[in-house]
Amino acid sequence: MLDVLALLRARGFTSFIVSGGGVEFIPAFAETSYGIPPHRVIGSTFALAPGEAEGRLVLMRQPRVDFVDDGPGKPVGIAKQIGRRPIAAFGNSDGDFEMLRYVTEGPGRRLGMIVRHDDAEREYAYDGESHVGRLAKALDEAPQRGWQVISMRQDWGRVFPGDA
Repeated sequence: MLDVLALLRARGFTSFIVSGGGVEFIPAFAETSYGIPPHRVIGSTFALAPGEAEGRLVLMRQPRVDFVDDGPGKPVGIAKQIGRRPIAAFGNSDGDFEMLRYVTEGPGRRLGMIVRHDDAEREYAYDGESHVGRLAKALDEAPQRGWQVISMRQDWGRVFPGDA
């Protein structure tokens, strides 16, 4: 994916990370690891409320989730932060199903790709009945929706930077 991000960047595209993970966590490594600055990370959020600390106005995290950026929440998060429908999306679990639909069901040329984690030797394998990162529905519907499936095992020469 680092190669894909570099290719898109070189061709003038703006890339975002759209994750079910929290916006307090992902930005901490997104820029260093992927070249994606924090303001281009869309993720789940906790509720915030204004408060005071040492005579200053601060935002205080509340003990409840404000927004879940997974499944049907992903198109909502994209629309709120980007303000328009992207032309390409890459997903790797059923949590990306609605995002892939949102992107590829728009007008004009669109690209939907699924990265299938099927290389237990070099990374981690999951799909079907996995309890982590389940990929079943999106994988089953990929052919009729025109989404390309990329096998980490068969299609990637390297998985991590520095791999031979």
